[in-house]
Amino acid sequence: MTDPIRICRLHAKGDLRIETEAPVPPARHEVAVAIGAGGICGSDLHYWHDGGIGTIRVREPIILGHEAAGHIIAVGEGVEGLAVGDLVAVNPSHPCGDCLFCREGLPNQCANMRFLGSAMYLPHAQGLFRDRVTVGAAQCHKVPGDVSVAEAACAEPLAVCLHAARVAGDLAGKRVLVTGAGPIGALCTAVAAAQGAAEIVTTDLHDAPLDVARRLGAHHTVNVATTPDALDPWRADRGRFDVAFECSAAAPAISQAAQCLRPRGTLVQVGSAGPTEVPLNVLVGKEIVLRGTFRFDREFAEAVAAIGRRDIDVRPAITGAWPVEEAAAAFEAATDRSRSVKVHLTFAGAD
Repeated sequence: MTDPIRICRLHAKGDLRIETEAPVPPARHEVAVAIGAGGICGSDLHYWHDGGIGTIRVREPIILGHEAAGHIIAVGEGVEGLAVGDLVAVNPSHPCGDCLFCREGLPNQCANMRFLGSAMYLPHAQGLFRDRVTVGAAQCHKVPGDVSVAEAACAEPLAVCLHAARVAGDLAGKRVLVTGAGPIGALCTAVAAAQGAAEIVTTDLHDAPLDVARRLGAHHTVNVATTPDALDPWRADRGRFDVAFECSAAAPAISQAAQCLRPRGTLVQVGSAGPTEVPLNVLVGKEIVLRGTFRFDREFAEAVAAIGRRDIDVRPAITGAWPVEEAAAAFEAATDRSRSVKVHLTFAGAD
């Protein structure tokens, strides 16, 4: 418990280092978690490749990672409902609870959000890519059932997708398009299937993630790079889909989604980027409802429950795992969309 722990820290663009630091014992209402697996998110890749995301820049060394799970190894005073040995998923979201948006019941829009592994504020919110982390017990959700730590580490991206589905409305019996089969697109596919969508079509530029999407519930997959006309049947008669989850933030995909939606369909923009061309004439002419979706709130607990019961089986989305000392190789693999969907780092608390 006193031995140094390994951490995966970014010092600047392209400068990712495996370092050590002393562990922190849990205080009152805190627990110490031996992290077993942590998923590499697109934001982690942006920090590594570009030194930031949009206007958010890395201004001091930051431990990356906000998708992680592990086993509790120590419990502070006053903690109830959690015990040493419990498998937990760590919620990286820390809304303040006191700003205007928190008081209005919109904690995912918190004006003072501290999100683990984020460089938005100074000091940066240090993340979860480390052997051990001490966090508030309220951030730890016990995972039911008999699932792996890798599955539990998918709770955060699944929560993003569950929130997107809540924004979209009832999916039962609907025709659903998912553009982009990266980790979020793949899990949006799984959520649509779990919620009873009648037809799910998932698109991407690569075959490997489309194979994952099929395993997660897509009825049809389309490689828009090799078969750009394959969406034509769903473009017919002014569009066939009721709902589209746009998960790529690519202008061509946004255009395809708008073309394939039926009049008064719903376009849920999940992927985010800088200024992007949007086909306003199509949105206006077909009276398409455009909805943004951002992070999650209660959906984190829902994601943990769904994973624990395997109501949503996330295992097909996990396409690779590297020990933390090989973080650079893991980040390279996660960058290669032709072969990877969700890539994990593994730590001392791995199963």
